[in-house]
Amino acid sequence: MTQPALQVDNLCTHFTTPRGIVKAVNGVSFSVERGEILGVVGESGSGKSQTGYSIMGLIDPPGKVVSGSIKLAGEELAACTEAQWRKIRGNRISMIFQDPMMTLNPVLRIDTQMVEAVLAHRPMSRRAALDEARMALAQVGIPAPDERLKCYPHQFSGGMRQRVAIAIALINRPEVVIADEPTTALDVTIQAQILGEIQQLCRNSGTALIWITHDLSVVAGLADRVCVMYGGRIAEYGSVDQVLDTPRHPYTRGLMNSIPSRNPKGVMLRQIPGAPPSLLALGGGCAFRTRCSSAVPECAHEIAESIDHDGHMVRCIRPVVDENEEIA
Repeated sequence: MTQPALQVDNLCTHFTTPRGIVKAVNGVSFSVERGEILGVVGESGSGKSQTGYSIMGLIDPPGKVVSGSIKLAGEELAACTEAQWRKIRGNRISMIFQDPMMTLNPVLRIDTQMVEAVLAHRPMSRRAALDEARMALAQVGIPAPDERLKCYPHQFSGGMRQRVAIAIALINRPEVVIADEPTTALDVTIQAQILGEIQQLCRNSGTALIWITHDLSVVAGLADRVCVMYGGRIAEYGSVDQVLDTPRHPYTRGLMNSIPSRNPKGVMLRQIPGAPPSLLALGGGCAFRTRCSSAVPECAHEIAESIDHDGHMVRCIRPVVDENEEIA
């Protein structure tokens, strides 16, 4: 059997603060196959972005990956030195950030930045690297790439800058790309175009994609499988159809109930009561229990994952069974 493009096992990332230890990522496990798109969803503070940064080796002090395994095509990354990361990051695994200006240098032309991204990992002439940059811009739907290569980032619109950032992330044909809400600030038309292009590029190149977002509608149309995160852990995990059509965790059901388009006309929008807990004071048990109408005293104890025969995982002792049941 071939190795998955990315295998994450029991990943834990902690931040040491004067008030205590923040368990931003607390025992996260999943895998992504080649050409597959995994959606990671959840509220702000659920640990989505920190999971992505942990995989990329981008956790800075006082944060630290304290335990767990991160394997890229079977190769362990958790113990890589910074010198080893420089060879891997941007080459075999890359990241698209929410703000493209975290990727783009405002004082350098686009051709300079893209050529540097190629030459840092592949020995070739500058002319060949420029050809690669031109093709990468064309791949993400940027017209007149020869002219655009000579531009500076401030000469692009927000959508165009994000396309350039995506082109840089894909230019070395990485095995895995992690996208951290890259279309959140864009209008829906541009968002739809970029999502379609990303999906096609992953299918054609065999690149595995982890798409981090809070938008369930994006995941529904883009991803093959979904991780629902809450309190630094995965609450539910399965195929798009399993998780979105038959959500079993009360938190997932609450997210689905909160979507305005699913709300009957004239009926008040259903919301999840309360707010996400502080990661400083999670303690044991289910982190969602203080907001869950189905919580019982046993929810305060450690809850193991329950996996159905079809691979649908839920971390809950009272999973939703009735599809018409309203949670929270």
